[in-house]
Amino acid sequence: MGDFHMIKIDEKEFLNCIYKNAEMGIIGIDDVITKVEDTEFEKLLKRQRKEYEKITSEAEKILSKYYEDNENISVFAKVSTKIMSEMALLKDNSVSKVAKMMMDGTNKGIVELVEKINAYNGKDKDIVILANKFQKMLENNIEDLKPYL
Repeated sequence: MGDFHMIKIDEKEFLNCIYKNAEMGIIGIDDVITKVEDTEFEKLLKRQRKEYEKITSEAEKILSKYYEDNENISVFAKVSTKIMSEMALLKDNSVSKVAKMMMDGTNKGIVELVEKINAYNGKDKDIVILANKFQKMLENNIEDLKPYL
């Protein structure tokens, strides 16, 4: 295998990636949960939302070591995610459609997270532990959603 030349990232960029991906998960769930009529699926989404909240608070805690105030996700990203969810659900708000949307978003989060894990060569083990925990959580979330497809 050849020598990969990739851009390395710092702690701030890595933590912001973790934080923003977890916050996008919360926003995505908030956008769809009111439209879900299946009680078991709603419970699953609520549990996943709590997991995302734990990740955001852990990321904030680590981020506060480096910076006085963390960068929140942009208003544009929140709005565009909400519009995408709303538009997709206008046609079909079935459990399987919502599960597929959640899986698609989670897969995108995993790809971005793994890219950042590979690009990070810093020394903060807490960030790496959090990123690995988050990746495992996202992978488990996908497995939990599969029966609803």
